[in-house]
Amino acid sequence: MIARAAAFLLLLYGLGFALFSVTLAAPAEADAPKTQAIVVITGGPGRIERGIELMAKGKAKRMLIAGADPSVTKDDLVRRIGGKRKLFRCCVDLGSESVDTRSNAEEARRWLTKHGYTSLRLVTSDWHMRRAEYEFRHALDKKIVIVPDAVRTEPGLMTLFAEYNKYLLRRLSVGLDI
Repeated sequence: MIARAAAFLLLLYGLGFALFSVTLAAPAEADAPKTQAIVVITGGPGRIERGIELMAKGKAKRMLIAGADPSVTKDDLVRRIGGKRKLFRCCVDLGSESVDTRSNAEEARRWLTKHGYTSLRLVTSDWHMRRAEYEFRHALDKKIVIVPDAVRTEPGLMTLFAEYNKYLLRRLSVGLDI
């Protein structure tokens, strides 16, 4: 009986991983609603660039780059990305208080409250979006509108496996109130 239960759980785990791997988040549709803010979570290629592209298109008023290294400046990012100095000066904030996805959501909550924003476009990698969106929905007021906007990547098997396990463990810890 225990072996059957273990086999069943292992089967569920494997099917869950397969489903997780083939249903990665996608970029938001072109007609997705405009939001007051964009929150970009650092840690992967193309994320900041995607946020700047959305700001340049007028998809939001202001952008937070959550989890930025404290030594990074706006001028560093302008040099790295190229151009857009005016956009960075007026409308981009660097958040360096967070170190993981959970604290990114907490940092974003404080920033959104400070500015009085009630909607945000969340930008992160496709493989990271499910957990990031879960953390943000858990940390933010339920009235805040979140529009997920994933950056397409080509994640490896180990990246997907690690992220799936992090997602499951976080859901379990929230469910058990740990």
